[in-house]
Amino acid sequence: MTNLSHGRYGITRIAHASAPDGNNNNNNMKAETINISVNQRDTQDEQPEPVQDEQMNQHEKALTRRLLFKLDTRILPIFILLVLCSFLDRTNVGNAKLYNLEKDLGMSNTQYLQGLAAFYPLYIAAEIPSNLVLKRLTPSIWIAVLTFLWGLFCLFMGLVHNFSQFIALRALLGLAEGGLFPGMVLYLSGMYTRSELALRIGVLYTATSLSGAFGGLLARAMASIGDKGGLVAWRWIFVIEGVFTCLVAVVTWAVLPDSIAKAKFLSEEERAVGMKRLRGVEHGTGSKEGEERFQVKEMVRGVANVQTLLTAGAYFGLLSGIYSFGLFLPTIIRDLGYTANEAQLWSVIPYAVAACTTLAVAFLSDRLKIRGIIMLCTMPIAIIGYAAIANLPVGTHPKTKYGMTFMMAVGIYSSVPPNLAWLSNNSAGHYKRATASALQLAIANCGGILAVFLYPDVDGPSYNRGHTIVLGLLVAGWFLILGNVLYCAKVNRDKARGLYDKYIGLGDDREPGFKMVM
Repeated sequence: MTNLSHGRYGITRIAHASAPDGNNNNNNMKAETINISVNQRDTQDEQPEPVQDEQMNQHEKALTRRLLFKLDTRILPIFILLVLCSFLDRTNVGNAKLYNLEKDLGMSNTQYLQGLAAFYPLYIAAEIPSNLVLKRLTPSIWIAVLTFLWGLFCLFMGLVHNFSQFIALRALLGLAEGGLFPGMVLYLSGMYTRSELALRIGVLYTATSLSGAFGGLLARAMASIGDKGGLVAWRWIFVIEGVFTCLVAVVTWAVLPDSIAKAKFLSEEERAVGMKRLRGVEHGTGSKEGEERFQVKEMVRGVANVQTLLTAGAYFGLLSGIYSFGLFLPTIIRDLGYTANEAQLWSVIPYAVAACTTLAVAFLSDRLKIRGIIMLCTMPIAIIGYAAIANLPVGTHPKTKYGMTFMMAVGIYSSVPPNLAWLSNNSAGHYKRATASALQLAIANCGGILAVFLYPDVDGPSYNRGHTIVLGLLVAGWFLILGNVLYCAKVNRDKARGLYDKYIGLGDDREPGFKMVM
């Protein structure tokens, strides 16, 4: 009887082994009886387990669905408003130009372009520092402060009277807005799992394309106010959008949760499930991120990351197209033969189509759990559009050129969410991810400086030079994405071969269990 614990049927084996020869039949009967009773007990014990597991899985799935619904309905509407305000306040200068901004401020076209470019140096410089302080100051406070400041600067843009004031406020606007998008990407990566991130970023980038659509409509509506209240039409564009942004900042401070653990709208059970989903290096957030302290070596890992440089280079080309597209599409359409008001309205349609496509691509990227591979399919759409519009012969019907803008918008906008989610997915360790995401955006946003000089008035109405430059950047970006796909595949092969076993226990993206998304 001392060996009963050795096996399920140990009692039977002991009965056989210890029985004298003369009592074999009796012992066999006893063994059979014991065996049957043990089997019955085992069956009784085991039967409920699958049922219980099934019930637990169903309960957890229901909790997860409820959790995601609450996160999506509390966080994404706020972020969509922030993105709309950001891009409207940044690009409304292109709409204001159509209502005599340059003439009223006594600026030349070169000074206007310098004012546009002044936005980007401080915008780029602010991205990494902003991400590093986000966790310490809390997202609800830091993002709200940034939003309120750029709303004020936008409002003051409607009160400027000369070029010096114009360029100074453009620079300050960039400083305030610089931390927004990297902060949102970092924040979302700490609230959602790896396979849920692209769709949420896609929703935000849909808001950027919709900002182009709404920008034209809002500019048309606000300009209809005319010369009232001592302000001309273009000044009302800045003032109204600036006031609205300040109101959104107050709502952000009041509503945005700092983390899942501090989300008051979640029940205790939902919080527990939410934190459990993000725990562990296989989920891409690192098993020790909750206790992680700032370390310079983590910043270095983010800066020296090959994937940061490859994805940032590709994003540079995409943003060069996006920023130039948003700033100059109304002018391009007007130069194709439309009036200023018609240009505002016609600029809405390419953005709307791009918004729908961006959401579809982001959803597919999450569902298939691929990033770079899907970009290799979407970027050629924009490449074809830019190649066509840059090489159309003189005298081509304006509607043909307008049709090409749809391909341009669809290709560049739909490629952004997989790119942003990709680097965040493949970076574990809070401060590495914070640095890498911000540096990716900082490098890419240098494309904004280039973009403002791509479409000078003297190149209109064909703008072949600008289109050709963006085309070259997109082609180069495609090859950078291909290089990153191959690099991620190599890392995964090396981890499978045991070359990363020395990193076991670190709790970051070097862990063998952390597989690179491709």
